[in-house]
Amino acid sequence: MSASAVFILDVKGKPLISRNYKGDVPMTEIDHFMPLLMQREEEGVLAPLLSHGRVHFLWIKHSNLYLVATTLKNANASLVYSFLYKTVEVFCEYFKELEEESIRDNFVIVYELLDELMDFGFPQTTDSKILQEYITQQGNKLETGKSRVPPTVTNAVSWRSEGIKYKKNEVFIDVIESVNLLVNANGSVLLSEIVGTIKLKVFLSGMPELRLGLNDRVLFELTGLAGSKNKSVELEDVKFHQCVRLSRFDNDRTISFIPPDGDFELMSYRLSTQVKPLIWIESVIEKFSHSRVEIMVKAKGQFKKQSVANGVEISVPVPSDADSPRFKTSVGSAKYVPEKNVVIWSIKSFPGGKEYLMRAHFGLPSVETEEVEGRPPIGVKFEIPYFTVSGIQVRYMKIIEKSGYQALPWVRYITQSGDYQLRTS
Repeated sequence: MSASAVFILDVKGKPLISRNYKGDVPMTEIDHFMPLLMQREEEGVLAPLLSHGRVHFLWIKHSNLYLVATTLKNANASLVYSFLYKTVEVFCEYFKELEEESIRDNFVIVYELLDELMDFGFPQTTDSKILQEYITQQGNKLETGKSRVPPTVTNAVSWRSEGIKYKKNEVFIDVIESVNLLVNANGSVLLSEIVGTIKLKVFLSGMPELRLGLNDRVLFELTGLAGSKNKSVELEDVKFHQCVRLSRFDNDRTISFIPPDGDFELMSYRLSTQVKPLIWIESVIEKFSHSRVEIMVKAKGQFKKQSVANGVEISVPVPSDADSPRFKTSVGSAKYVPEKNVVIWSIKSFPGGKEYLMRAHFGLPSVETEEVEGRPPIGVKFEIPYFTVSGIQVRYMKIIEKSGYQALPWVRYITQSGDYQLRTS
């Protein structure tokens, strides 16, 4: 079973818009949601599922909105949460930002979308590209006798329309890896993992069949390439777009699919391998009571010399009562952000193997606060183009279409910071 009704509430818990799919839960039940949420928050036992009597509230928060699904039965919770997140994704595609204002300004479209997204409590058409074919943001003129279901909804390939034509047939492949890292104050790595996504931008005519080849370790073992000079990668938690033929992947690890038109995420994967920190930070924070704080931060690029990290931002925490900042940097610029109690050291381009230094000096008030402050970690943001930390490679991209046209695949690799934190002593 799935959802009985879906509500979109403002930050105070007032319903902005709702859709009753099954009629078995009274719509007034939503009045109990906000008091219940606040009570659990005060008790420190907040959960994504709240119950009031026989009614269950499954909820998520997005910016200043709550999306809540209600159900009486023992519903498939993971299906409902997937649906709520997909609803947010669709609304963002339509309105760019999903906020209270965008709901108020687009009531009619939101109602139409809620009608199409779910039917009698079960998710239906949740692909924004298909929805945009028949739910448009312009007012439709009524044309009698022409009501027709878009063919994509009834197609075997519901994610792609027929008759697409391009003068130049191209596919752009982006392999993006985010590095999650947590290092303790002694310098030992507590957590390290790589979360990767392969995104495609497709400009192909007709109904092409695509086959993507990666240096996947299981595939190499199946085909007898393992143990040779070919470097392979063991992918974990692989998740595919609905267009990928899973039976084919299970049999011989071939990623075969008819792609949607335009942008989409083909697959995501995870690697829980020990990652050498790409940007290493050493910090010395000296606090002289009643007078000043002196901070020295050293950043070192621990990746290949021919690679360059762009847009590096190092966030160094400072005491909340610090004032009169003074900075000295060997490269880039430093800026004090008092509302976040951090110094942000920005370096536009950081080549591998280089080492840079930043010194900061802050005044402290003569009267100290009673509260003992925690020591938040140093955060690092960066992006390294033409580089993957796992060593994943696109070996080939075959494009087969009955008209036999030639198409060009383009590949780009990017490594960026995910949740990248280094604790201070």
